Amino acid sequence: MIKILIADDQELIRQSLSIILGNEKDFEVTDTVTNGVEVVRSVRKNKPDVILMDIRMPEMDGVVCTQIIKENYPAIKIIILTTFDDDEYVFNALKNGASGYLLKGVSMKELAEAVRKVHDGTAMINGDIASKVVKLFSRMAQSNITIRVDEKNAADLKETEWKITALVGSGLSNKEIASKLNLSEGTVRNGLSTILSKLDLRDRTQLAIWAVQTGAVNRVLSGEKG
Repeated sequence: MIKILIADDQELIRQSLSIILGNEKDFEVTDTVTNGVEVVRSVRKNKPDVILMDIRMPEMDGVVCTQIIKENYPAIKIIILTTFDDDEYVFNALKNGASGYLLKGVSMKELAEAVRKVHDGTAMINGDIASKVVKLFSRMAQSNITIRVDEKNAADLKETEWKITALVGSGLSNKEIASKLNLSEGTVRNGLSTILSKLDLRDRTQLAIWAVQTGAVNRVLSGEKG
């Protein structure tokens, strides 16, 4: 059972999401709240697996709340759900550890599938903004965010792990990586977990930033050694 917390300042959206997601057999909506402050309180009490987080909320917005939750409860997955197709929000949500970013126009079927995939460890980016992801990773890599990895740990990566790393840095999903490398999604997911463990990184966003910063994306995808 996947426990879900819904955070949105619009009552109609909270109620609609609660009813629709609550009808899924493998979902349990633990709470619905109106702002980031209430998210923090609810997380302490209910320990959800996934949070559907609106960006623009009173008292504490979704970007700040995402940072607080991920710092204190790193295992909780967060999907930013918003009507705003805004570069700055995408950038900050990913930087703070969000696992997914979907526009509110997404269908309920797509949303339910996104919750399941994020819960399983896959990043979900809405198709309307997926093209921005690589540019955002590049921007993050060029900013003052520096992801440090021990060179000895990086040297332990196998050829396939380098390829997965490069494709993560290119903004591809596990499904897309599996297709490109002729692997199963499960193999890619396990490989990603191994890579994060070897490099001592928190999530695929940190891995993507590191891959861009070190030039691994261009080197590996051009056929050079990682």
